[in-house]
Amino acid sequence: MKLSIVIPVYQSEATLDRCVESVASQTFSDLEIILVDDGSPDRCPQMCDDWARRDSRISVIHKENGGLSSARNAGINKARGELITFVDADDFVDKGTYEQVVPLALEADIVEYAIYWQYGSDQQQLQSQPNTIYSDMQEYWLKGKAYAHSYACNKVFRRELFEKVRFPEGRVFEDAATLPLLLQRAYRVVTTSRGCYYYCANQEGITAKATGRELGMLLESHIGTMNHWCDDAYYMHVLNIQMDVFDMTCKEPVLPHRYISPTSNGLNTKQRLKAIMLNLLGIKGICRLNNAIQQLKAHRS
Repeated sequence: MKLSIVIPVYQSEATLDRCVESVASQTFSDLEIILVDDGSPDRCPQMCDDWARRDSRISVIHKENGGLSSARNAGINKARGELITFVDADDFVDKGTYEQVVPLALEADIVEYAIYWQYGSDQQQLQSQPNTIYSDMQEYWLKGKAYAHSYACNKVFRRELFEKVRFPEGRVFEDAATLPLLLQRAYRVVTTSRGCYYYCANQEGITAKATGRELGMLLESHIGTMNHWCDDAYYMHVLNIQMDVFDMTCKEPVLPHRYISPTSNGLNTKQRLKAIMLNLLGIKGICRLNNAIQQLKAHRS
């Protein structure tokens, strides 16, 4: 068995068939599909069983609702493939994707392929990384800016990376917490423009409806990773999250202060201006300034 595909399922009646069909019809066939019914209260449990009856490569786990991380972890525990990947039930995978990326994954620990972000919305954007081989995980995280596209769904992993790693249960933005842990166990990452994962727009999803509490979890994950890898561009990325958290909660900032040279390599014009304000005002000062600007914008609208 070369590839295990784990699909968490919860309240996905409208999109489940499209998702499973996109995986089951792949031209690469040495795979198993694990549907994890995460206590879905709709027709999804029956739909999963129907798929399992039609395709011997499909198995189903029925479990109490525990969230996305819990469902993925249940799938990991059952997976038998040399490689493993994750697909969300409201998304789908382009035809021929696994035939193109699995050979690359067999020679690496992680393969990242193209993703159509927020597909079906006005914000849809094709994100495709250059064809690159990384043997330095810090370079992949920082120079390759993996922190900005740390999604698990458009990656194929060597399953043994998960021997001592699981997605954090009871948390959201779990991918940002998990990918760095996997990278610390990896030796080779390949990015490729081949294949495509369609991440479909969902106005009810956590990305669209995240509150300060959820973004605080994302911030905590990034601060933990900064203890291993950090450069000025990454710090400015995390600073944006801290400002959003402060804007939503007004809680004391937790991001440690770092002096950022406005002439630092890798910063765009907006980041250079923000670095100047950070150096002048400090973390709390720039958060307060951003909050005042956001309130002014809201008042004018």
